Amino acid sequence: MNNTALMKAFRAVNFFSGSSVSGEKLRRHRAAMERAGKIALAHQNVDVRQFTVNGMKCEALRPEYAHDPRYAVLHIHGGGYVCGGLSYAGILAGKTAEATGFTTYTFDYALAPENPYPAALDDAMVMWDHLSTNGYAPDHIFVSGESAGGNLALCLVRKLIGQKKSLPCGLLLFSPWTDMTGSAPSYESNAEIDPILTKEYVQNAAKVYIADNGTPDDERFSPLFGTFDGFPPVYIMAGKNEILLDDSVRLHEAIRRDNGVAELDIEEAGWHVYQQMPVPVAARAMKRLAAYVSERIYGEDKWQTITGQD
Repeated sequence: MNNTALMKAFRAVNFFSGSSVSGEKLRRHRAAMERAGKIALAHQNVDVRQFTVNGMKCEALRPEYAHDPRYAVLHIHGGGYVCGGLSYAGILAGKTAEATGFTTYTFDYALAPENPYPAALDDAMVMWDHLSTNGYAPDHIFVSGESAGGNLALCLVRKLIGQKKSLPCGLLLFSPWTDMTGSAPSYESNAEIDPILTKEYVQNAAKVYIADNGTPDDERFSPLFGTFDGFPPVYIMAGKNEILLDDSVRLHEAIRRDNGVAELDIEEAGWHVYQQMPVPVAARAMKRLAAYVSERIYGEDKWQTITGQD
């Protein structure tokens, strides 16, 4: 099956609708994502260790072919801040562990609408403090995140900067959600081809996450609108066919505007967080991620910005 056919199939069964951010549909949505995660993780070459930090459930995914134990990845799962748990997080966390060779950590942060902002950010800080004070130097930790997890990764780094704390060595972002106003042109241009997300779902998720704490254009919720001074290097991956494409494009532009270091990898045949799927285009993307991380750490042959082609 080619990627166009895959996207049509995903769109036909997609349950990321506006009504799936509350009530019974949200419960079913969360359960379905966890089931998908358990199936995917069963096929990965990683050893999973469960533990808790301040009562929060966490997992360490150690790849079968691990190397350089001084380094780690802190992965933050997506799901619009309203769904996703450890099993779902393990889909991309496991792939990241395999690609990098580093133990990758995930955590079960509090979800909206039951726990709106700043609950998820507070949990991310707890997890960061745990890793950065228990065996890993901050500059030996990559922070990765997909979709809303990419949003949370950016917000975490901005909070670390504000508190004058040590920063991670880099960010690895998969289709990050950077603008909760929903104003990007790709919401309209890709509305009919995005197989995963709808604007209605994204905006409703933003509404219950923000709750009464502010407005979508606030940088606490839309990191795109803040400064990127002092940020570590950022690697951004996105699919050409997703409504959040411009969230990645504009993030790349904003970081470079503020004299930061950022690389943008747009997969022509990709969709929202396509790296999660067991398809060749995803495997090639993870190889590019591995090459980027290797160059960042070991200074191997200069890595060039790659635009994926299928």
